[in-house]
Amino acid sequence: MKIEVLGPGCQKCTALAANVKTAADRLGLHYELSKVTNIMEITNYGVMVTPALVINGEVKLSGKAASDAELTIILTSALAEKEASE
Repeated sequence: MKIEVLGPGCQKCTALAANVKTAADRLGLHYELSKVTNIMEITNYGVMVTPALVINGEVKLSGKAASDAELTIILTSALAEKEASE
């Protein structure tokens, strides 16, 4: 699973990245986490408000640092989508 956190490196962006890592580790997911700070790359996703969360190329969240419960739902849904497409 490819996970990207989009944002300039603000406090919310850092918090989202940390929360995603914690949730993904707790769920036992195999993932690659990267941070995208380049504004041009961020706008290529159509994101206008950061932080944003992109999973497997699809924007799943924008404008806030999600809670652990929200991230659990987002990550398990993305995993189910990936498995269904294989």
